[in-house]
Amino acid sequence: MLASYRPILSLLRGTAFLLAASGLHGLLLPLRGQAEGFSTAVLGLLGTAWAGGFVAGCYFAPRLVRRAGHVRAFGAFASVGAIIALLTGLMIEPTIWILLRICTGFTMAGAFMVIESWLNEKATNENRGTVLGLYMMVTYASIMGGQMIVAAGDVRNESLFMVAGILFCLSLIPTAVSTQASPKPLQDVSLDVKKL
Repeated sequence: MLASYRPILSLLRGTAFLLAASGLHGLLLPLRGQAEGFSTAVLGLLGTAWAGGFVAGCYFAPRLVRRAGHVRAFGAFASVGAIIALLTGLMIEPTIWILLRICTGFTMAGAFMVIESWLNEKATNENRGTVLGLYMMVTYASIMGGQMIVAAGDVRNESLFMVAGILFCLSLIPTAVSTQASPKPLQDVSLDVKKL
C-alpha cells in the first residue's frame, strides 16, 4: 500500500516546508508591520496585494511551468519565496512590502499549481481521494506549524524572516534529490470567463 504513495512523498515533504514558510511569513508581516507602526490600511493592503498576485499567478505561472517543467518551476517559485522573505526582513518599508506581497502571491499560485497538477498526475482513480486528503492534511498542518513558529521568536528582529527563508530553501531539497519521474508537461487549457 505504501508503495503506491512513494511517487508523491518527496513532493509532500517539499510542500510541508514550503507551506510552513508561507504560513510563518504571512503571519509575521502584519505583526512586524504593526510593531513598526504601519497604518491599518497598509496592513490590509498586504493581504490584498497577496491576493492580487495570486490571481496574476493563476494566469501567468503556467507559462513558466510549461517552459521549465514541474521540478525547475517548483525550484524557481521556492527560491523566489526565500528571496522575498529575506528582503522583507532587510527592507522594512510599507511600499516595498506591498510590492513584495504581490510577488509572494504570484509565487504561491505557481507553487500550488505545480503541486496540485503533480499530485493529480501521480494519483490513480483508486487512491485519488487518499492522495488529496494527505495533501490537505500536510497543507493545513504545515501552515499552522509555520504560524506557530512566530511564538518562538521576536517579531521585532530579523531572525524570523531568516527562518522563513530557510524553510523556503528546505522545500527545494526533497524534490531536487528525488529519483521519481517528473510529471508530464502541462496541457494548454483556456478558460472562458464569460461562460463561467
